[in-house]
Amino acid sequence: MAETSAAFLGLPAPLWQALGLTLRLAAITTLLLGLIGLPLAHWLNTSRHRLTPLIETLVALPIVLPPTVIGFYLLIAFSPQHPPGSWLHAITGTPLAFTFTGLVIASVFYSLPFAVQPFQAALRAVPRELLDAAVSLGTTPRRVFWRVHVPLARHGVAAGLTLAFAHTLGEFGVVLMIGGSIPGVTKVASIALYDEVQALNYPAAHAFAAVLLVISFGLLLAVTLLQRRQR
Repeated sequence: MAETSAAFLGLPAPLWQALGLTLRLAAITTLLLGLIGLPLAHWLNTSRHRLTPLIETLVALPIVLPPTVIGFYLLIAFSPQHPPGSWLHAITGTPLAFTFTGLVIASVFYSLPFAVQPFQAALRAVPRELLDAAVSLGTTPRRVFWRVHVPLARHGVAAGLTLAFAHTLGEFGVVLMIGGSIPGVTKVASIALYDEVQALNYPAAHAFAAVLLVISFGLLLAVTLLQRRQR
């Protein structure tokens, strides 16, 4: 079946491998962003600490910072010659740079604002009266957040997760700096497409780009529909 699809779309097996690796990376990154981003978004919405604006700015920084800058500093941080990379290397015996685990960590950093900001908007849209009613019934704040607040904001949360997934699919600069182009390990779809263009293999590049375009369009359409339902 896979061979038939490859022949039909004119794509060789390495490109399907790169797409599969990208989808795996995006899925793991999105799961981690949900676990990290939702509590972080709630804290940013409710905290009155004087450092909150600074932290919120740091979270949003990947939106405007060149991806290669983020990739460079993460590469330094992952290096066995510098902490925390040296600490992890001492514990695990393997570096984070040019590994799939390193790609996941870098992707979480890079896609964090694309999940957190929609989460913040969705959580703020929930009427405060509903949350106060849950608290008045004796429910703990943690249970109110996970059992009441998040379910009521589910459409916005789903939009944030979908946007983070789509953003991870399109990563290039960060994954190139951190992972390079190791087939089956760090060679994701954007890198594979770039390699095909560099090799002047335009038919395969065109077909692969079309596949990525369809996937990205579908994900963004889902985000738009979810945001409209949230409103």
